[in-house]
Amino acid sequence: MKKHTNRIDKLVRWYKKFQVSKSPQMNLVWGFFLYTVIGFGLLSLPIFHKTSVGLLDNLFISTSAISTTGLVTVSVYDSYNFFGQFIIMALFQIGGIGYMTLTTYYLLFTTRNISAWHNKILGAEFTMPKTIKIRDFIKSVVVFTTVMEVLGAICFYIAFRQSGMEALKAIWFSVFHSVSAFCTAGFGLFNDSFEGYNDNVFINTVISVLAIGGSLGFIVITDIWYRITGRSQKLSFTTKIITYGFLLLLGLGTLLVYFAEPSVQGSESKLTESFFQAMTAMTTVGFNTIPTGGLSLPILLSVIFLMYIGASPSGTAGGMKITTLTAMISVLKSRLFGQRQITFFKRTIPFERLYVATSTFILYTSIIFLFTFLLTFTETFELRQILFEVASSLGTVGLSTGITSELSQWGKLMVIVLMFIGRVGVLTFGFALLERKSSNSIEVIKDDLAV
Repeated sequence: MKKHTNRIDKLVRWYKKFQVSKSPQMNLVWGFFLYTVIGFGLLSLPIFHKTSVGLLDNLFISTSAISTTGLVTVSVYDSYNFFGQFIIMALFQIGGIGYMTLTTYYLLFTTRNISAWHNKILGAEFTMPKTIKIRDFIKSVVVFTTVMEVLGAICFYIAFRQSGMEALKAIWFSVFHSVSAFCTAGFGLFNDSFEGYNDNVFINTVISVLAIGGSLGFIVITDIWYRITGRSQKLSFTTKIITYGFLLLLGLGTLLVYFAEPSVQGSESKLTESFFQAMTAMTTVGFNTIPTGGLSLPILLSVIFLMYIGASPSGTAGGMKITTLTAMISVLKSRLFGQRQITFFKRTIPFERLYVATSTFILYTSIIFLFTFLLTFTETFELRQILFEVASSLGTVGLSTGITSELSQWGKLMVIVLMFIGRVGVLTFGFALLERKSSNSIEVIKDDLAV
């Protein structure tokens, strides 16, 4: 008994030492890596399979789920039984809201205290303006996620039952797709995603509301709640930038697909299909109602751009983020007009935030170029297909031109790395590799702009 107690004490001391010695970024990377390995181990067990699945494919699915990407090398529905599908759903639920969120919420619920270590990890994972308190933020994440996913499951169930699906199957499909849509995971139990429902306005609307709700981010939701309850007199600068930028890009993307994409011309659901294609790229939800591989080159490049940008920081979406794009536009505008201060909407952007945004932009773009270059050595697909796959992987989108399952082993491994980096964030991953601490990325942001 004494030996057992000593072992536990040693484990606790090692854990505390690990917390102190490792940067928040390294802790975050190791946390997601651990969940990926656990998911891989579980999915590799034959008891969760319908058919035999290779080890690399199980690792690919586990990484895709924890990163909320949705790229798959095998059919989820045909390859895994109910319990295997449940494991996958649990992984992208954890990946969607952040693995630290539930732990911190539990601490708040039981002790009402958050340790300094938890604050640092959350600061590395979620970037927040000064107007939002971490305690309120965590509560809003859990409550909003629960409400949205429950309502989404109810709506999905109604839609699936109306389409003739049997009750038990409809229940599971509804829960799975509701969680997947809100977490912008892109995992589906239909082998053609939602192409069979391209003219179903109700299902398209449910997916869009869930995906937009998740991708706009918990910053926006908490900020709006503050405004509704009177705790703040106005919306934060971050919320305004995210909302305006998102609506602008989504609108432009929809119009571009509507007028320039040949595959939707003549369709009775032309507007719905155009909006959904722009929305799924912008929110990085990864579902599709028209074959992505059949898109024309101009629209394919436009979708790549939307995947590259993504949506909001501290949401479930991937990508470089709207706030980073805004900062880059502000730098360019100020330089062209010879302004000494860099401003946006008549607000000065602190140089610390510009450093973060510029670093993200350079590193994100460099990774896309590097892995596109490397994949041209291992794969025989067209450059546009490879570039699309890389942008989708790093942006944790899940859209594909249809080459994912045909990738070589080296190709799959590179995509696995891309999805993982995309989930933890390019700067977080870089800091973790260098074992460096950065006050800009590990602390709650002290001004009104989160980048």
